[in-house]
Amino acid sequence: MREIMKLLNITYEVMEEKLFEEVNGSVQEGEVIGIIGNNGAGKTTLLQLITGERTPTEGQIQWLHHDVTITMVEQETETHSSEGMTITQAKLLEKWQVPNHEFQQLSGGEKLKARLAKGFSQKADLLLLDEPTNHLDQESLKSLTKYIRDYKGTILLVSHDRYFLDEAVTKIWSIEGKKLIEHKGNYSSYMEARKQRRMTQQREYEKQQKMVERIESQMKELTSWSKKAHAESTKQEGYKEHYRVKAKRMDTQVKSKQKRLEKELERTKVTEVEEEHNVRFSIQTTHKTGKRFLEMKNLKKSFEGRTLFENANFTIQHGEKISILGPNGSGKTTLLKIFMGMEPSDGEVWMSPSANIGYLTQEVFDLPFDQTPGELFHKETFAERGKVQTLMKHLGFQTSHWQEPIRNMSMGERVKIKLMKYILEERDVLILDEPTNHLDLASREQLEDTLSQYNGTLIIVSHDRYFLEKTTDIKLVIENGTIRKELDEPASERDDKEEQRMKLETERQEVLGHLSFKAPGDEGYAELDRKFIELTKQINELK
Repeated sequence: MREIMKLLNITYEVMEEKLFEEVNGSVQEGEVIGIIGNNGAGKTTLLQLITGERTPTEGQIQWLHHDVTITMVEQETETHSSEGMTITQAKLLEKWQVPNHEFQQLSGGEKLKARLAKGFSQKADLLLLDEPTNHLDQESLKSLTKYIRDYKGTILLVSHDRYFLDEAVTKIWSIEGKKLIEHKGNYSSYMEARKQRRMTQQREYEKQQKMVERIESQMKELTSWSKKAHAESTKQEGYKEHYRVKAKRMDTQVKSKQKRLEKELERTKVTEVEEEHNVRFSIQTTHKTGKRFLEMKNLKKSFEGRTLFENANFTIQHGEKISILGPNGSGKTTLLKIFMGMEPSDGEVWMSPSANIGYLTQEVFDLPFDQTPGELFHKETFAERGKVQTLMKHLGFQTSHWQEPIRNMSMGERVKIKLMKYILEERDVLILDEPTNHLDLASREQLEDTLSQYNGTLIIVSHDRYFLEKTTDIKLVIENGTIRKELDEPASERDDKEEQRMKLETERQEVLGHLSFKAPGDEGYAELDRKFIELTKQINELK
């Protein structure tokens, strides 16, 4: 396996802020590298540095072969050209059931599939995929994973999907603390190694601190004796020289211990373990009025001669937690737009006129890009401004983001900016279209926890079944040309599934622990590897 590229001491600054510094890494031919990190850590920027779209502030990217071809599939684009379509691309579009419509008329999943089909069909030596799982249903995700495994070249991909990273990648690049950490293996094995590394670092740091305290205590005691000897040398006749010599000896010992401490700290250089990335927010409601929020009678929607659904009849009551399910292109986002009066349809649509609705679209281009958060959330009083800035901090933003144009922010940070609006306005109905797209793991988990406690009306479109299980209990299923409303599985059954999932996860971690002490070819490695794959499959089936 030949090495094709190296990152050599890469530092990159944005508005005089270091996004990352002294980043080093290598790419081998045939690897599938998963790039992970919190929102705003610089994952997309790293891909853009590799393509040459951006230039490092310091350091260089060294290409070890001059004939390497690169293709980049961005995580979101407003436009997409299908000019010069190859046979391979056309076959992929047909296989992935992407209709031959204008790009703007496609669903989120179909748009992504169109861009992925073009990216894969170019057969580049190095294929860069930025968030390739967003919008995809389970079948599409399985198909994507297979294409990645079978790809003849090398792939670098950015993803927050833990299960996908376990199935698809052979190496992890994690951006943490402005550094890049390389790990051979998938996401789960990286997280186990990271856990062990952090525990070792913490132990070494505590050991170092005890050593520092011990030497500083000795220095303090010697300094006290030295001061006393210096004082005595000025007082007592006949003993001045004795105390002066004693004081000098003490001073020498203090300097010796100071140098020893400095050398020891220079040798070990153990820093305190950084706190885990944490995100905190909550969403309150203003009020609830009446029983019915929404009612549909004989709803029908056709699009360019194709009927998405018809004869649909259902009612949504205030306080219900609804998930909308269906494959890519079935009309989930279209249904939300019908709710909001943004899309025409046949049949009767009634919505409570008193409802205070927050509608989060899956788009990340519908924000005022030239504005800063300070301008977008303009507040007159210091207290109001402080509330917004505190919320931004809890969402993982830095102080510098307050005056940074939204166009400079990552996709995940843009989603958080949109969420802020509804957190601050306390809406009693939330309609959320793919709200977890682009969010890092900490933000997804906090959103999940927040929505599970939200006491307003909730309607969510998402392909993350685990997220929906935690936040909703009623389904609107778009299937066979109609829409049916059904209760989710009972809470007891969900709890049983969760307990089963936890047991499997514990067993998988145990297998992973044994694998970490073996190398491919060792006795028992193949069996452990097979068991790990089987456990991962069982966990995914419980999603």
